[in-house]
Amino acid sequence: MRKKNILKKGIVLMSMIMMLGTATGCGNSGSGSGNGDGSSSGSQSSSNSESETVKLTNVSYDPTRELYEQYNKLFAEHYKETTGKTVEVTQSHGGSGSQARSVVEGNDADVVTLALAHDITMIEEAGLINEGWLDEFEGNSSPYTSTITFLVRKGNEKDIHDWDDLIKPGVGVITPDPKSSGGACWNFLAAWYYADKKFNGDETQMKDFMSKIYNNVLVMDSGARGATTTFVENGQGDVLIAWENEALLSVAEYPDEYEMITPSISIKAEPSVAIVDENADKNGTQEVAKEYLEYLYSDDAQKLAGENYYRPSNEEILKTFSDTFDLSIDLCTIDDFGGWDQAYKDFFEDDAIFDEIYNQ
Repeated sequence: MRKKNILKKGIVLMSMIMMLGTATGCGNSGSGSGNGDGSSSGSQSSSNSESETVKLTNVSYDPTRELYEQYNKLFAEHYKETTGKTVEVTQSHGGSGSQARSVVEGNDADVVTLALAHDITMIEEAGLINEGWLDEFEGNSSPYTSTITFLVRKGNEKDIHDWDDLIKPGVGVITPDPKSSGGACWNFLAAWYYADKKFNGDETQMKDFMSKIYNNVLVMDSGARGATTTFVENGQGDVLIAWENEALLSVAEYPDEYEMITPSISIKAEPSVAIVDENADKNGTQEVAKEYLEYLYSDDAQKLAGENYYRPSNEEILKTFSDTFDLSIDLCTIDDFGGWDQAYKDFFEDDAIFDEIYNQ
């Protein structure tokens, strides 16, 4: 905190003792090292301010970057008004499965806001999240939902309107890898459900249909945002199988270049949230972590979710976005697959159905 120059010979021993006493007093005041908090002052008033700052880490999946950049500011205002304390939220984004594994391997997340329940179950099974987390918050701990749609280039030259069109020769498909991306798992299940209806449950035909889709896949990125970048910025492929929010965001940013296609059948995708209890207990953030996730259900946060192209879980607020979302689409749910544990076992574990059809 003070200059580290070599002491000059002329400084007397008493001066040194007085300086040491002053430094010790600063240490007891709780000012800390001053690193990493952006503070430009080591004063006592700065120390008091820092003691009122709560720090929280949210590990999320990759398409939520814009949502949480805005939500963190909204929540910080709410938290300051209700507690008088400042909260600083650090956010991390990537493929949902990869993010979950990072928490298991030591990422010090206080909360996770991931693409699907199975990824949070992975963290629970590692002993970091308490049992019953799925019922801790409303709607299977999913404060917002989405679905799976297609993003095509303006004019839709390949005439893509439904899942059948993805198996046509010459159609280049972009979708992420289910082994690392939660969005990719939702993509696969939506297509599988369509095939189930089309072939009346004939699994041989269903697998053949899925194999034809994946034979047309040009690139499988590790996460949904990476797949969007491949399609939108790198110009690869004719159709992106995308989160609805990703597709709508792309259309909003490039209205003259892209359009969204809603298939006849899709899936209700429920991104889940949870407190990482082991870390929150260690960090002393249980209270703020719970408030952070609960506030996602507030009217202000629900409206913010809608503005970021996520479907609010509040049905009344969702209706106000009827001009944004197709609310009449036929949506299956994860319950149609026996829940996420069963679905992951059937489709995405090593040597399960995805590996079978992809390796044909």
